[in-house]
Formats: sequence, C-alpha cells, structure tokens
Amino acid sequence: MPDAILILNAGSSSLKFALFEIAEETPAKGIARGAIDGIGTAPHFVAHNTQGAVIGDEHWDAGQDHEALIGGLLDWAEGHLGKDTLVAAGHRVVHGGRDFTAPVRIDDAVLTALTALTPLAPLHQPHSLSPVRAIMAARPGLPQVACFDTAFHHAMPAVAARYALPRAYEDEGVRRYGFHGLSYEFIERQLRETAPELAQGRVIVAHLGNGASLCAMSNGRSLDTTMGFTALDGLMMGTRCGAIDPGILLYMLQEKRLDADAIEDILYRKSGLLGVSGISADMRELAESADPHAREAVELFVYIIAREAAALVSSLGGLDGLVFTAGIGEHTPAIRQAICKRLEWLGVILDPIANEAHATRISTAESSVEVRVIPTDEEAMILRHTIETLKLGTV
Repeated sequence: MPDAILILNAGSSSLKFALFEIAEETPAKGIARGAIDGIGTAPHFVAHNTQGAVIGDEHWDAGQDHEALIGGLLDWAEGHLGKDTLVAAGHRVVHGGRDFTAPVRIDDAVLTALTALTPLAPLHQPHSLSPVRAIMAARPGLPQVACFDTAFHHAMPAVAARYALPRAYEDEGVRRYGFHGLSYEFIERQLRETAPELAQGRVIVAHLGNGASLCAMSNGRSLDTTMGFTALDGLMMGTRCGAIDPGILLYMLQEKRLDADAIEDILYRKSGLLGVSGISADMRELAESADPHAREAVELFVYIIAREAAALVSSLGGLDGLVFTAGIGEHTPAIRQAICKRLEWLGVILDPIANEAHATRISTAESSVEVRVIPTDEEAMILRHTIETLKLGTV
C-alpha cells in the first residue's frame, strides 16, 4: 500500500501545502497542492489536484489557531488519501542558525533549539515552527523533518559571511546566513540535469518574488548572496526595503522618535515596491500602472538587482550564467529584459522573442553569458529531504 508525505511551507498569514504519494519502487508523485490563506482573519482553504482542478474549497472559523487549522488540514489530507497512509510531514524552516546545516528529524530537543533561534528571524521563525507544534499535538507519532532556508549558504567562505562588527557579535551568531536556500538548491539540481557544463561554472541565480535575493554559485556551491543576517537585507522587495544605510535607522530612532516595533513595521511591511510606489507591492499591478511613482518603483527594483548582480560577479571572478526564478523572475519578461539590458556590459545579449515566449534559454547564441528561466519548486526539495532523512520510498 503506498504511503504519503505532507509538505508544509508556512508564512505569517498563509500556509502552502503539497501532498505526495511515495513507494519503494517508483518515484514520488504529486497528489494535491493548496494553501490556507487569511490565517488570523478569515482562513480560506483551497486544494487542487495535479490537473489544477479544485478538490477542496472551504472557509474556516476566523477564531481557529494554527493547531486547529493544521488539524483541519490533516483531517482533509487523510480523508483524501483513501487507502494511502500519511507517514511523515516535511517543513520549510526559515532559520537553521550555525548548527543546523542539513535537514533533520524533529524531536523535542530540535524544536527547542530551533525556537531559540527566533531572535535571528523574529518575523519568520515562529510561523515556521507553528505547524510543527500543531502536528505534534494533533498527530504526536507522525515523523516530521525540518529543511532549512539557510543551509545551502553554509558553503560560503568566512569572508562572505562576516560583518565588520566587534567579534563578540559574531560569537553570538551575528553573521550573514543567506536565505531562499531551498529554492537555490532546487535550481542547482536542475542545472546539473539540464545544463551540466553551466552548472560547473559561475552562475548568478535571481530568486525574484515578493521576497527577492540573488545567489552567486560556483560549481553549484553558494559563494555569496544578497540576504544576510535576516531576510530583510539585500534587494528591494515587495514590502521590504532591502539593504539600507544604518544611519537611517539611527535617524528614525533619534530624530523621528520611533521605537523598534515601529521601525520594524516600516522596514518589513511598508517599504519596497509598496513604499516607493505608494500603490501596491504587486509587480503586475505596478507594471500596468501609468502612475510615475509606480514606474519609479519598478525602475529602482531593476536598478538594485543589476547593481547587486554586478557586485556578485566580483565575488565569482566572472560570470557564465544568469538564471531567473520565482514569481517575478519566471513570469515577467519586461523585468528580465530591463535587468539584462543593464548587464549588457558583461556580455549579456537577450533574445527578445525567446524572452517573451518564456523559453528556458532566453539569451542569444552570441551572448557570452547564458541566461535561463527555471521555475523553482521548494516543495520538491522539502520532499526529497524528508524522504532521504527518514529513508522512505524513492525520490
């Protein structure tokens, strides 16, 4: 009888999930994907089968906490499985700190250690761990695996991970960790399968979505990345400011008399595309807007990405490939074109027809930098890690 694994990717107000069937003899196959949106306000559960048809659509009680919502999801999943048996759950955990450099089976000690990392990711870590606790309460015997967004970047050299602060802070764990590691790991595996020569070279991967970052890879290893101690650093994002002069934070504290909570709210929720445009954090809406502030927001987004990509070329000592992925990177040809235009000095020559057609390779044959578009799949990486960690079935 086949078994099944539930994959969970939790955010502040939403929970994405995927359900996979596994067996010893055959590769895992998808059963369903979906999300619970509106957590904390008006929870809305939606699930789709592998053909995209809706197989679940429910509005749940606004008063339900994570434990109750996870319980509802588990009930739905087990009811949908029929004769299959749910044997494990795999989680995306944003921060693994210095010690968690590979996926790990979760027990009480691991959960305690991961909870202790909350000060390093106060807006993300609690949401990553809420479903873990909920499953422990609802299905205490179900094995769970934590997969870390920071793990891929532990290969970075020390010089790329260090801040120019007194060493006591580094001893406390204040260093550049990098994030979006599960996405970058998936892209690295895809490159090895589809473009092995390029995978061995110097590649910048642009994970561009509501959260955005760049990763400089050499022979498939992370050498540098734009996110640092937190997922606030680096590129301009949907509502996050990205890299900022620390003096501005002092100005907010000393001159504007803002407290830490107010500054946190500005930097994480009111800046980025939303802050500059004053309209929206959604690139699709901004791209269609005639408002000059929307154009300025898009222009700044592109400018910062190109500037940071150029800096990563220095870390790599050259550039052989550029890969676009995630929501904006995969679906917005105009943004890809604008970024590549700013990188023409590196030998990037975009094929406009291939770019508009969302082809896998969007650079011309004459381009000295190979430009590709590869859809990411963090859930697939979590599935792989869960199967390998628990020694279940076939990846």
